[in-house]
Amino acid sequence: MTSATTPVWAIAPQPADSPEAAALLREYLTDVADRWHLREDGRPCTPQEIAGYLAETTDDDITPPRGVLLVGRDGGGEPGGCVGVRRLDARTAELTRMFVRPGHRGRGGAPALLAAAEAAARAWGAGRMVLETRLDLTEARALYARHGYAAIAPYCEGPYTEVWLGKELSR
Repeated sequence: MTSATTPVWAIAPQPADSPEAAALLREYLTDVADRWHLREDGRPCTPQEIAGYLAETTDDDITPPRGVLLVGRDGGGEPGGCVGVRRLDARTAELTRMFVRPGHRGRGGAPALLAAAEAAARAWGAGRMVLETRLDLTEARALYARHGYAAIAPYCEGPYTEVWLGKELSR
């Protein structure tokens, strides 16, 4: 239920290479990379490191028909966050690149984006959503736990992957 003080988030698919989506994805990458480097090296990312990470990252997996990028607008106005969903197989979708801009946090965006991602996966016929994350992303892990995600066996590997979660999606 939305209170009178909580704006409704408008969430819709958007091409990952649109200027708004590209800006959100860059902010997402900077946020998670800064957290990683602060934890591991005691310093934020350098602009050169961010440029390198961006050069290594493709958005093919969140581009139709393989996936979708959903952009949320806080109160219908400026973009406040995003989430990607990609198909892993006929039954399984993966949540990726979940991000809410700092100035929009605490305003209902993360649960709204998560619900929209789950709805997109169900629309494809997926009965299960999985994701991988890191131990230091405590806010994200808490959000996922509140929404029914639980630990699962590892389904992928990577240098920044420490936690695997999954949820059966109701139809």
